[in-house]
Formats: sequence, structure tokens, C-alpha cells
Amino acid sequence: MSEDKAKTCAPDMLENVTFDELAIGQSAELRRRLTEREITLFAAVSGDVNPAHLNKDYAQQSPFHGVIGHGMWSGALISAVLGTQLPGPGTVYIAQDLHFTKPVHVNEEITARVTVTEKHEGKHVVKLACLCINSKGETVLEGTATVLAPTQKLRVARPQVPELILPHDHYRGVMDYARQLGRIKVAVVHPVQDNVITAVLEAIDEQLIDPILIGPAARIKQACSACGVESSRFTIIDAEHSHAAAVKAAQMAATGEVDAVMKGSLHSDELLGAIVSSASGLRTERRVSHAYIMDMPTYGKPLIITDAAINIAPTLEEKADICRNAIDLWHVLFAHLPRDPKVAILSAVETVTSRMPSTLDAAALCKMADRGQISGGVLDGPLAFDNAISPHAAADKGITSPVAGDADILLVPNIETGNALAKQMIHLGQAEAAGIVLGARVPVILTSRADSTRTRLFSCAVAIALAAARRQGKVK
Repeated sequence: MSEDKAKTCAPDMLENVTFDELAIGQSAELRRRLTEREITLFAAVSGDVNPAHLNKDYAQQSPFHGVIGHGMWSGALISAVLGTQLPGPGTVYIAQDLHFTKPVHVNEEITARVTVTEKHEGKHVVKLACLCINSKGETVLEGTATVLAPTQKLRVARPQVPELILPHDHYRGVMDYARQLGRIKVAVVHPVQDNVITAVLEAIDEQLIDPILIGPAARIKQACSACGVESSRFTIIDAEHSHAAAVKAAQMAATGEVDAVMKGSLHSDELLGAIVSSASGLRTERRVSHAYIMDMPTYGKPLIITDAAINIAPTLEEKADICRNAIDLWHVLFAHLPRDPKVAILSAVETVTSRMPSTLDAAALCKMADRGQISGGVLDGPLAFDNAISPHAAADKGITSPVAGDADILLVPNIETGNALAKQMIHLGQAEAAGIVLGARVPVILTSRADSTRTRLFSCAVAIALAAARRQGKVK
């Protein structure tokens, strides 16, 4: 729309300027700031993942000394002016001649302007000069656009574009931290299927683990062959069956021969039975529990869910240990944050009632924290899930709490709740979820066939961080 028309058209409407209304010298413009989000979205839509736009280290070494926007991002601003303002709806783009004269850096504000220079009767062809300048008045793009101008007057509602939420990639930070700590020795239990061997190879390639494969040697070699890899590159310890492999892995962990244990092609109960056995030497004063470290695209920070895999219906005392394990894990992974984690103790309601035992447990856990029986975290509960993660939901309920709406850890009432919640986030919410067993003398990596490569590597990185923390005496 022209500058004159802009004064009369409501902001939620789009109105065009017809061919007959257009005048030589008439112009329109818009301003847009280039952000990292804009660059990421443009790369996702266009497929242009040139590291000059997305890799800060690479870009710093380039002639531009920093990340720059895609050239066609500026070109898209020209298209936006043409399609929404001048001439506006009904315009048909015919040709574009652009010259990129200067790079656009992150946080630069760009003004895109088009000006009518020619009108051709008959086919209603219009040429417009195109210009993009930065806040210093420097030209970053110039050229000419040729369009078919609309002949009929249009006034339509401005389409509403859905809000796009970009993932907060906490995975990268944990992976970088793990690599600084160095590889760990991992006993891989009963790796007799090719998907387990693939997971091991991925972790080796990322320089995360030095594996020892424990199980029936002939079957392990068959799995290696199915992956196209020579079994001779691995250390293999022959064990008659999966139970024997689990017991052997536990023995090696207890004697310090390995730093962690990884689940292969056996049931979790069988592996954990060997780990928690009184004969294993891996028990601690804590209850063994499981935690998912979730990297949610729709949540602004990492989220730990516990327990979703081991403790079916934990007692109050067991919940206290589950909570302690999760708090320790949070401090290991996010020690750079100068605060304690916020622990939301979940139930279906926010009030304490004897008709719902999980609310009584939540109240008792909070009192235990008040008395110093649980330390290192800020606890509150009972809280329903929405009030635990949504500040708006908490405000609507009138809940005043340092935890509500901003939880770091979700302590669930039972395994059904935790398992359903975690898997909904993974399969419907596109979350990445590292699975780790806590409370034993070594971390236990739980992976499944359905896990993505990122998830498997994320789990290994978490195990590295936990193993280092245990050597340093930072976890019990």
C-alpha cells in the first residue's frame, strides 16, 4: 500500500493500489530486524544451511567476521512490500534484478523500499526500483522488480501466520561439556542386535565411549557383520546369555573396570536386577531411579522427568530418594547455572487432600525440604502439570510459588504417569530425551530401538558427566 493509503487502512487489513492508482515516484517500505531466529527460520524454509549463516565459529573466520543473513532474506523483504503494500494483493511477480552490495549482520535493522519508476499500459506492467538500507543509511541491496499490477480494487483481512517455536538446543551444551571430560569405558550388555552395534559406533565416532561388548560372542559377531563392521575392532567378553552378561557387567563396574553400563538387547528389568542385587557391590544408600532429561522445543530450558521407568508406585521415602537423585543430576549437568533446581511434585490438583495420597506425599516432601532432609533444590507441590510448567496457568489459579510455571524437575506420583508424560513429549512434542539410571555407583544408560541418534548420544554424554562427578565426589 502507498504511504497515503497506509493512513486509512486498518493494520489487520491489506489494501492494494491498482494500476490506475499507481503514480511514478510512489513508494512504500517496511522495516525488519535480522535476528538469529530469522536466520534459522529462513534456513529451515530454504534449505540453505551455509555455515556463514549458521556456524558462529566458521563465520568468525570468514571475511565478514561474524554470522550474516542470507542475501535472499533481504530479497524476501522486497517481495513482502510488493505483495502486501505496493501494489499489494493481486500483484503478479514477473522478474527481479537484484545486486547485493553489503552483508547484513545479526541485529541490523533493514528498511526495504520499492518505488514506481515505469508504467506500461495494455498488460498493466509496472517496474519498481528496489532498495534495502541498514540503520546507518548504507545500501545492502538494490535492483529492479517487474510486476503485473492488479486492476481490481481489493481489501482483504491480513492472514494470521502461526507462531513458530524454535528448539532450544540444550543437547549441544551437554555434548560439548562431555567431550571436554573425555571418553569413558562402557560395558555394553548383550549387544546381539544390529541397532545396538549402530548406537555403539555412533558413540565411538563422537569420541564419547570406549565400549566393551559383553554377551554371546557368536551373536555379537553376527550383529557386527549385519552392520558391516569388523568385530575385531571391539573388545568382546563372551557370556552365555543375557543374564550372565548383566552380572558380568555389574562385576566389572564394581571393580572399576568400566565407568558405566549400557543396555543392549535385553529387558531393562534383567539388567537392573543385576545392578541392584546386593551381591553386585553397586548399591548405594539411595534408591535406584530413572530420569529422562528432556530437551523440549516448546519449553525454554531442560526438563527432568522422574521416575518414568523403574519405580512403579514409590513410597514417600522412595520419592525422597528419587527427588535427591534428580537434584544431583541437575547440578551435575547444569552447574554453570547459579541457582538450585525448581522441583514440581506432580498430582492432579494443587490442594492437599486425604482422598488423593499423592498430594499428601507432595506436602510431606516439601516439609522434608524445609527441615533439610532434601537439599539442593526448591520444592513445591502438589502441583498439576499445567501449573508446574505454565506461568499463565499458575497465575489463573492464583498460585504464588517460586516453582509453579517454571519447573526444572517434574517428580511424578507413579510410573504410569511418568512414562505416559515422557512418551507424549517425545512422540507428540518432538522432545529429545536422554534416559539414565541414577542411585547406583555407576550410571546406567538405557536406550531403545526407537531412540534417535541424538537421544542415544545425549544419554552417553549424560553418563560421562555423571561418571566424572562421582569420581570427584560430587554425587553419592
